[in-house]
Amino acid sequence: MSFLSMSRMLGAVIAAAAVFFSPSGFAQGAPAGKAKYVEINPAQPTEPGKIEVLEFFSYACSHCAVLEPLMEKWVKTLPSDVIVKPVPVAFNASMKPMQLLFYTLEAMNRMDLHPKVFVAIHEEKKKLFSKVEIIAWVSAQGVDRAKFESVYDSFGVTSKAQRGDQLTKSYNVQGTPSLAVGGRFLTSPSEAGGYQETIDVAAGLIKQVRGK
Repeated sequence: MSFLSMSRMLGAVIAAAAVFFSPSGFAQGAPAGKAKYVEINPAQPTEPGKIEVLEFFSYACSHCAVLEPLMEKWVKTLPSDVIVKPVPVAFNASMKPMQLLFYTLEAMNRMDLHPKVFVAIHEEKKKLFSKVEIIAWVSAQGVDRAKFESVYDSFGVTSKAQRGDQLTKSYNVQGTPSLAVGGRFLTSPSEAGGYQETIDVAAGLIKQVRGK
């Protein structure tokens, strides 16, 4: 691949991962009177007996990298009837390798590497936008290269990625990060007015779904 082609691909990844807002855009909170979430119409089916929270994210999204440790802390406090499911988005083909990376780590029970991907991309400035780059990085983390590649290319991972694409479309997700609650509501830092505010709004929506 030529340097120009690589530059275009990287530009496409960055553009596709662009989110609703800039940090300064919500630093003072959401505008007075502005709704802090949108309603999903039609409401989407979720797991019976559970309150489902979908975390739409991209490894290339800097705002997702900021939200991730807050999400990790929040998830530990949630009751057993609330389940949080990360959904990696691929707004275009250039984002597909990172989407497959997540589902491969999940399938291999190596979710300990999930937060490290954010660190690698946003702090260590590593390029993990292609299969070759991803496999090289994962191998450096001690994961068997052949096994990882086999799972990465598997039907199971491909099917999960297709399901992720369907969810992104069904929930009309336009940017990341976004949190969907109970198949009925969608919030984000641009809606809620900040990162922690997004989690706070989602917590309130969980109570609303539960009927409390």
